[in-house]
Amino acid sequence: MRSRSRSLLGALVILNLLMATRFTLSRSIQPLLKRTPRSILYPKQFPKSRPCPLWSSSFSICLDVLHKSTAPLSLSHSHAFTCSSLSAPSMAASGLEENIEGNPLLQDFDFPPFDVVEAKHVRSGIRALLKKLESDLVELERTVEPSWPKLVEPLEKIIDRLTVVWGIVNHLKSVKDAPELRSAIEDVQAEKVKFHLRLGQSKPVYNAFKAIRESPDWQTLSDSRKRIVEAQIKEAVLNGVSLEDDQREQFNKIEQELERLSQKFGENVLDATKKFEKLITDKTEIEGLPATALGLAAQTAVSKGHENATAESGPWIITLDAPSYIAVMQHARNRSLREEVYRAFVTRASSGDLDNTGIIDQILKLRLEKAKLLNYNNYAEVSMALKMATVDKAEELLEKLRTASWDAAVQDMEDLKQFSKSQGALEADDLIHWDISFWSERLRESKFDINEEALRPFFSLPKVMDALFNLAKTLFGIEIESADGLAPVWNNDVKFFRVKDSLGNPIAYFYFDPYSRPSEKRQGAWMDEVVSRSRVLSRDGTSARLPVAHMVCNQTPPVGDKPSLMTFREVETVFHEFGHALQHMLTKQDEGLVAGIRGIEWDAVELPSQFMENWCYHRETLMGIAKHYETGESLPEDVYLKLVAARTFRAGSLSLRQIRFATLDLELHTKYIPGGPESIYDIDRRVCERTQVIPPFPEERFLCSFSHIFAGGYAAGYYSYKWAEVLSADAFSAFEDVGLDDSKAVKETGQRFRETILALGGGKPPLEVFVEFRGREPTPDALLRHNGLLPAAAAR
Repeated sequence: MRSRSRSLLGALVILNLLMATRFTLSRSIQPLLKRTPRSILYPKQFPKSRPCPLWSSSFSICLDVLHKSTAPLSLSHSHAFTCSSLSAPSMAASGLEENIEGNPLLQDFDFPPFDVVEAKHVRSGIRALLKKLESDLVELERTVEPSWPKLVEPLEKIIDRLTVVWGIVNHLKSVKDAPELRSAIEDVQAEKVKFHLRLGQSKPVYNAFKAIRESPDWQTLSDSRKRIVEAQIKEAVLNGVSLEDDQREQFNKIEQELERLSQKFGENVLDATKKFEKLITDKTEIEGLPATALGLAAQTAVSKGHENATAESGPWIITLDAPSYIAVMQHARNRSLREEVYRAFVTRASSGDLDNTGIIDQILKLRLEKAKLLNYNNYAEVSMALKMATVDKAEELLEKLRTASWDAAVQDMEDLKQFSKSQGALEADDLIHWDISFWSERLRESKFDINEEALRPFFSLPKVMDALFNLAKTLFGIEIESADGLAPVWNNDVKFFRVKDSLGNPIAYFYFDPYSRPSEKRQGAWMDEVVSRSRVLSRDGTSARLPVAHMVCNQTPPVGDKPSLMTFREVETVFHEFGHALQHMLTKQDEGLVAGIRGIEWDAVELPSQFMENWCYHRETLMGIAKHYETGESLPEDVYLKLVAARTFRAGSLSLRQIRFATLDLELHTKYIPGGPESIYDIDRRVCERTQVIPPFPEERFLCSFSHIFAGGYAAGYYSYKWAEVLSADAFSAFEDVGLDDSKAVKETGQRFRETILALGGGKPPLEVFVEFRGREPTPDALLRHNGLLPAAAAR
């Protein structure tokens, strides 16, 4: 079936993709799914955020921490968005004890009122909402029939109302965290989860879906409707619908506790990150830090009460927020400072009141109990039930990629030792974790004559966004324009945009929150749904409601009168998140439950995001971005060529880092026995023996901040980044095949990408969608080629 010349790795990965996909139903959106595979119908099951993976070009750090969210929503052509059935007067008449009149969460609004929602609105608003939705659900169960109008449409409306309101408060907790808001959410969270369980375990709803599948009309349903029905049947079982009495009660207790523990885990990470501050008054202690980092450190000091702090004379405050932490690890010549900051970073949330160790053990114990209740051997099998892969297929892929990456990673370390020795480094024969990033950056500068900090002036945020929007116009025929003022925002830094088609008609909107705010905003980068495209939730009864997205990053903010000057890695991150947003916004699915990123198997949903990163190395795109913010000078051609050449720098090491995280995730959810002879840290050390060239720092407690799998939705799913990389690299190779310099062919290929990958949503299995775009099944060759690992793989 395949060419004999194709490598064993290629054949295996293709087989993995084909075999694992044949029997998999729709997954509730996103790579950031919660702990269990959740229904595309039920809001709790809908964490939407898609964070970047834990990776970086030349240093070993955690760039991205997860964000946990709720279900998707929708918007109309008139960009109006309403909870009309939940108006304050009608709810006030329900006899609730708390006064809810004037509560912005329950009013009609065009866009969510992010600017006026406060913690005081949460308790009364959510409780009023849940009371009304409980009544709606009772009515649905009383009148339900196995038909689309009598089952799916009223169900989608119930979900949408809760999604709208809970989405607002949960998003604000991620970007505008405060003790009062935390407390309010905590007070109503158990009630919200109880309703989710009530909804997810509704037997009348479940039986109606089964009746649809068994009806004579089944074959007349569209592919997307079949996907919805089959997914709901399978997901309802995973939600415990078949459990009775004591087992169901135990299942529900587990769900409640997992929700609480997950939230507490994330809060501990955020608080531990905020807790660390290093005040420096002697400039010699931060020698090597670039001007941008010094300016940020001084700006932080000003915000902490040091009113006269300046970049030149200090004082400076170093934090564990990504822009500050990365600058220290890459550039600080003071080895003891690097050690102190590194130790603080990798031991976050592992001691004292913020210690997540016990929470991790409890989460893993409860997940295993849940799997047993559902008749699975382990939690990984539960997670994989709605993904493309199986546990075995994911492990096989990771092992093949590990083999392809190992020798290159060993050589990476040897190169680092030799280079540091040539520079007279006293630590050259004993490089340790806080040395890797520093010497990697020096080697990169030497090898490619590239200094990332020196390149910042060429990557100002306004230029990056202009180039990104121009690329979207070229590839997908859309126009993006500022719409600031149209929608309320949660911070003055947030920008709002309108997306229009080639005829000038609005088709979507999105918010962009770019800058780090360590005192109130989670780390990392993510994309969230605000509302999703939906025929059922049309405002005018004819045109589908339009999708709206959030894009959230944590990049270096403007310093003084300078715009935000970005590293190349921050540029890639913006492109990544925009790829997710594009799939959400450019969907043509009118069935709201599989529109955009909904219903796409989790291990395929990173395809558009990772695909967009490739364009950062495309000459025309990059040169369109890279204009000096003061002089307008273009990035020199030789520097562009060096950037491209540096793309595979330490690729083996970076690949192994991702494989470590993915393998550790699977080990914890397949082989770890809570309370058994091995601790979670024993598991990590054992995994590192096979995935890290140098062993982890003995006191490292990375797991205590591994929010992807303990506070987000990547549990037994972190492998998805690598799985989807195979798809995304192969998709980009379609543009390489037609010639990246052939503008006509690129536009034609871009249009095909839009009409398949971006338009079809979860309405078709992702393998079928990929084949429709690419004309064949995926192969890993492009990924290995892009990473410079193909020769190594082929030789084995």
